[in-house]
Amino acid sequence: MIHRFKKVQRVLVLVLFLNLAVAFAKIIYGTLSGALSMTADGYHSLFDGVSNIVGLIGSFIAARPPDKEHPYGHHKYETVASIFISLLLLYVGFEIFRNAFDRFLVRSVPEVTAISFLIILGTMCINYLVTHYEYRQGLSLKSQVLIADSLHTKSDIYVSLSVIVSLAAVRLGFPLLDPVIALLISLIIFRAGFRIMKESSKVLLDMSRLEEEEICRLALGVEGVLGCHKIRTRGGMGDIRIDMHVLVQPDMPLEEAHLIAHRVSKMLKAEYEDVTDVVVHLEPALPQGSNTKKTS
Repeated sequence: MIHRFKKVQRVLVLVLFLNLAVAFAKIIYGTLSGALSMTADGYHSLFDGVSNIVGLIGSFIAARPPDKEHPYGHHKYETVASIFISLLLLYVGFEIFRNAFDRFLVRSVPEVTAISFLIILGTMCINYLVTHYEYRQGLSLKSQVLIADSLHTKSDIYVSLSVIVSLAAVRLGFPLLDPVIALLISLIIFRAGFRIMKESSKVLLDMSRLEEEEICRLALGVEGVLGCHKIRTRGGMGDIRIDMHVLVQPDMPLEEAHLIAHRVSKMLKAEYEDVTDVVVHLEPALPQGSNTKKTS
């Protein structure tokens, strides 16, 4: 587990340097030329770097082993980092929206050259490679913060496409489209922020992660299991936990019943690679109607 978090941290460090390079290229040229949409895109990329730092802090804490105060480990710190990333996105979206609105009140025409297009196209290619790499690593390492951060960076690609359209419009003599495109950019960023927050909240609120019926079906495949009920699942990618009640013969020896519980746990962990802990509560299979629920 610790080795996984170290890999996550290495990915975040690499992505951080790439995002900072992209951000400063956009901000510097956008500020000098007066292209609001490019400057807005640059600050969005800069906050990609900030989110990388937040992800690094979250993954560093999440890598700590369980202790007396955190018997279930520190994995949710990674989820907290993802929530923070979503808040950063929402803040950036608000700032871009505000600046675009101000541009409607105070008109100015940005300077657009061939260099503008080259900078946007170049940084967009880098963003695509970063997004693809980070998302693939997130799936491979079962890292929620990497996936959230890749979605953050992915929004840069759509933003950059919008900026290209904006710069082209200014070049053709329609400067008003620059703040209009900036407004659209803010909406894209808002959407990405709410999406990350929604997915992260599922973990923090302990929403059910797996189908109860499928878990029960698998458990019934273990010899000696007569039924199951009160199945609960929670957690996130790479750290899903299952609690369940399993019915066995009332006169079964304790040692044999314990082995059945162990087999159920082992089987579910093998079936679901994200499952890290299974708590099985054994119950005697009483006559029909005596147990709360037999097979669900």
